[in-house]
Amino acid sequence: MSKYQSTVIAGKYRGKKIDLPSLQTTRSSKSIVKESYFNTLQYDVIDCNFVELFAGSGSVGIEALSRGAGHAYFMEKDQNAFKTLKKNIKSLGEENATLIEGNSFSTIDQVIKTLSRTNETAYFYVDPPFSLREGMEEIYNKTFEMLASIPAKMVEMITIEHMTGLELPEKIGALRLKKSKKFGKTSLSHYLSS
Repeated sequence: MSKYQSTVIAGKYRGKKIDLPSLQTTRSSKSIVKESYFNTLQYDVIDCNFVELFAGSGSVGIEALSRGAGHAYFMEKDQNAFKTLKKNIKSLGEENATLIEGNSFSTIDQVIKTLSRTNETAYFYVDPPFSLREGMEEIYNKTFEMLASIPAKMVEMITIEHMTGLELPEKIGALRLKKSKKFGKTSLSHYLSS
């Protein structure tokens, strides 16, 4: 059992513990941030696809599945984090999950192809490593480029979890920034088709 854990806030897995990888490799989304995010979505997530990029333990996607999302896609490149993610999904016995090991910048194409084939839309939750970490200075620019490559008709909403104080663009591709909310050092910014 991992010494780091988080608890599912609501839905069918409410109260279940999920393991978190070492805090050296990933930074887990705080409960207050997750709670606010799902309060914004309310029941819209039910039966929808949910895509968590830079997934870490998968805590946001698992919360989405708990609240009735139809299917969740998780992308994570760190091996230890991916092991933890696999273990978490297995411990819940969740079958509506696709786990993709590898860099979100390249694996996003798999998800785009899958959703295109069935002409489906998704909610995208993007939590890149904060650019304060070494080697991560360009992470946000790369992230914006990647998000601009997602066809707008596929997007219900894209949410970026980022450092408070970071200026995000008003537009990413055909998407427009609708709302930002601060939670101390962390902020959430929501993009919708304009």
